Amino acid sequence: MAFIELKGATLDLPIYDVQGRSLKKKVMRMGRRNTIAEDNDGVIVVHALDNVDLRLESGDRIGLIGHNGAGKSTLLRIMAGIYAPTRGTVSCDGKIVPLLDISLGMDDNSTGLQNIRLRGLLLGMSDSEIQAKQQEIAEFCELGDYLDLPLRTYSSGMRVRLAFAVSTAVDADILLLDEVMGVGDASFMNKAKARLQDLHHRSEIVVLAMHANAEIRRMCNKVLWMERGRVRTFGPTEEVVAAYEAQV
Repeated sequence: MAFIELKGATLDLPIYDVQGRSLKKKVMRMGRRNTIAEDNDGVIVVHALDNVDLRLESGDRIGLIGHNGAGKSTLLRIMAGIYAPTRGTVSCDGKIVPLLDISLGMDDNSTGLQNIRLRGLLLGMSDSEIQAKQQEIAEFCELGDYLDLPLRTYSSGMRVRLAFAVSTAVDADILLLDEVMGVGDASFMNKAKARLQDLHHRSEIVVLAMHANAEIRRMCNKVLWMERGRVRTFGPTEEVVAAYEAQV
């Protein structure tokens, strides 16, 4: 059974390029009401996550809510292993697939077909798995002969469609998503929503950060409310979302 567990997970991000006394003083003034401080060496440190305790198990569909800068994306990145905690631990069982930057690993000078392989390998797919799914990915993204051309010839919409098609072809035990993005016209959007829903059903655990509370209510059975890098509330969807909406 898949799980992911954080115990006292804390992430401090040092900022070494804050220069000038006036700028530094401004940052320090922000620190009095935010999560910015100065360490013993005079380096500005952002406390991105602060002592997060959390355990997610098979069947959980978790929505992350909170204002911009609350720590939602950082939490997803520490779950994915992109960041290592400064203190505390993160442990898991199961294949984690982070759909945080769906274009990551794609190369402008490689063809669409070559990028299917590049992106697939980055997501942990084997060569044989990529080959088995390549035709289905090609048909889904509807790019036709453009798949034989370099990515630099694609429009921004075509790039996203290809990246989305590859990213959602992977089989995940734990799926991490940061704001589902638009991927084309209305017809393709309907396909994309159906495909993403199928990926949700195939995953044991889903963690989703987004600002659309209606979608959170529809897709999630629990909600984690983040505030200034800390867990403010974690519980049943309607209870937490209603409390959040009453506060904002």
